[in-house]
Amino acid sequence: MNFNIDFMSWRKIALSASIILATVSILSLSLKQLNYGLDFTGGSLVELHYPKEIEVANIRQSLTNAGYEGAQVALFGSTQDVLIKLPGSVSDTLGAEIIQVLRQESSEDIVLRRIEYVGPQIGSELRDDGGLAMLLALGLMMLYITFRFQSRFAGAAVLALIHDVIIVLGIFSLFNLDFDLTVLAALLAVIGYSLNDTIVVSDRIRENLKSQRGSDTEEVINLSLNQMLSRTLITSLTTLLVLTSLYLFGGELIKNFALALIFGVVVGTYSSIYIASNALVMMGLTSDHLMVPEKENEEFNDLP
Repeated sequence: MNFNIDFMSWRKIALSASIILATVSILSLSLKQLNYGLDFTGGSLVELHYPKEIEVANIRQSLTNAGYEGAQVALFGSTQDVLIKLPGSVSDTLGAEIIQVLRQESSEDIVLRRIEYVGPQIGSELRDDGGLAMLLALGLMMLYITFRFQSRFAGAAVLALIHDVIIVLGIFSLFNLDFDLTVLAALLAVIGYSLNDTIVVSDRIRENLKSQRGSDTEEVINLSLNQMLSRTLITSLTTLLVLTSLYLFGGELIKNFALALIFGVVVGTYSSIYIASNALVMMGLTSDHLMVPEKENEEFNDLP
């Protein structure tokens, strides 16, 4: 399928939109920060089952009255299953204590499905190690692209990756979504997905610049993006179909994981087209930068 879309005519508008989104995300991360899950903060997670529908607000109020400040209560898959997160609360008898408190407000036969504990020290280590993993991944990918392509391509790709990570983190911060280890894993997957898409587009741009030496860079980038557009759309749409199915039918445990990947695929596809390519234009990439310098022939220099 042949396309003839003038992507580069919209590059300034796309850049402005990305700057606004990145700024909002950074402000949200600075002011609101992320809603870290128990994997990072430490605490207890309690899952309960009721024989009939239950009001989350009533459970939350009962726990607050009993002294469990900061308790997060949410339905878990159905209107009869409840997930309670208690930051900082670690006790072998916590499950029985919670059930006793809730039975004072209701005579229902409450069943304790599971209870999990995470210490604050472990949570802090997981958060720090996760951040280092993302930085290491970005650094290694920049080195790979520098050797595989050219330094300008490396800078453009890493800029696109940082853009994707900031936007996805900003969405989780703005909407107060739980950020746990599954979301961190999704972010690392987003980095890999976005990089793969960027490398494919960059490879086509490099080939076209070499074969059309002296051509305008923006025209060559437009040609390359149109040549790769059908591949990009098919890959992104099929991936989104799978992720949407996971989000809708995969259960609560992987819901945020699927959601982070959905955001990442959409933002990553956009950044491959507009952020990485835009950065190449701004850095002044031309076909001359990809030419291998010819070695001087010195075979006969010593002849009289």
